[in-house]
Amino acid sequence: MKSDPVLSIRAASKTFGSRRALDAVSLDVGRGEMIALIGPSGSGKSTLLRSIDGLQTIDETGKADEGVITAFGGPVQARGRVSDQVRQARIRIGFIAQQFNLVGRLSLFTNVALGSLGRISQWRGLLGAWPAETRAATMAALHRVGVADYAAQRANTLSGGQQQRGAIARALVQKAKIVLADEPVASLDPVSARKVMEILRDLNTSDGLTVVVTLHQVDYALRYCDRVVALKAGRKVYDGPTSGLDRDQLIDIYGPEFEDVFWEGAPQ
Repeated sequence: MKSDPVLSIRAASKTFGSRRALDAVSLDVGRGEMIALIGPSGSGKSTLLRSIDGLQTIDETGKADEGVITAFGGPVQARGRVSDQVRQARIRIGFIAQQFNLVGRLSLFTNVALGSLGRISQWRGLLGAWPAETRAATMAALHRVGVADYAAQRANTLSGGQQQRGAIARALVQKAKIVLADEPVASLDPVSARKVMEILRDLNTSDGLTVVVTLHQVDYALRYCDRVVALKAGRKVYDGPTSGLDRDQLIDIYGPEFEDVFWEGAPQ
């Protein structure tokens, strides 16, 4: 870990009906890390990511040191309740969803500029009266992710890859220090998926952003991330460097069927 943790999760559990989505998961994320969350469908990856941002509450434990999530040293949630300080944390956390979460009828420029709403007056956002600083930051972010030529185009006319890059640009305008990306490439073609992962990696290595990304594509996790956290049935079953994962561990995480789809060049 590069520094003191900017995210800290202590014994986070979550139950949906009779299903245990998270089972006492603890995790520290250091400043400037790029971490892949992997595991089978239903293993708890998205639940954990949404809990970090306070979009999903975790179970109350009754113990002061369990069921607690902090970001930048401040509370996000504890013992089943989202903190009243969560808004301050969210200003510095960019959340990128699988389905982009752009407003389809608005231009790509406007969608990206919305990332500044935590720092400008509400009426400016409602009227689209963006300050010069926001306009400049928005175009710079669009250039950074390679979609500036589509700034005036409605978001719902863009390809999935273009929309996802717009979502990343919005996090840049937000001035996020942490990017949480929930299956950001799951619905993209291979070329677009690689481009999105390359952008996230560049933001991590060049800008020092902390990135936590959930992935079904294990090869992407190994290629672009330095650390992997694996969940299985809501439990953390691996937490370490990508180089520490081998074939047997991956088969244990995903089941014997994983052997049948093992990619060429995977760890032996």
